Amino acid sequence: MSSPLLRFRRRPRPVPGRQCELCAEPAGPGHGHVIDLESRTIKCACRGCALLFTRPGAGGGRFRTVPGRYRHLPSFPAGERLWEEVAIPVRMAFFFTNSRLGRTTAFYPGPAGAAESLLPIEEGDHLLAGATAVLGSPEPDVEAVLVNRAGEGFEAFLVPIDACYELVGLAKLHWRGFDGGAEAWQAIDGFFDKLRQRSRSGEADDG
Repeated sequence: MSSPLLRFRRRPRPVPGRQCELCAEPAGPGHGHVIDLESRTIKCACRGCALLFTRPGAGGGRFRTVPGRYRHLPSFPAGERLWEEVAIPVRMAFFFTNSRLGRTTAFYPGPAGAAESLLPIEEGDHLLAGATAVLGSPEPDVEAVLVNRAGEGFEAFLVPIDACYELVGLAKLHWRGFDGGAEAWQAIDGFFDKLRQRSRSGEADDG
């Protein structure tokens, strides 16, 4: 029988890029994420760490687990007024409550990453209420209302915050020139196609 020391030495090493960023254990495929509320960074988490930070205030209140709800509102007529109120220069933006600031913040993707709209959005909060009445209220810090101009109108989604930053990453990776270019918009359109499918299937919808 092998000794405990030998069994420890033979333990498989975690696959690069799959480690939990909180405890260094293997995170595994399909792992969850937590958000560091102080730095606003998203970290990969193993199942144990993800479960640990599901409740507000757990672990000192610094980390929150990103949930898995995906919901879709195909028609969001208030989107036009919202765009005017917040002055979003592109066709998509996401809105979430930053608990550290105590207010709703608005971001949109661009060639340099996520850009924040610095205009006050008090009226925007009122307009977003039309979407959240159907989609449900997003949890502060970890969920967002993602609004997209689709054709002549607007659609809205309730999504985990990491989905928004996936969209930001796509835009940053593929954006070319002033208007983004065909490659960027093909990637963005594909992202929203998958989002609609995921929302319809109810995948990972815990609410």
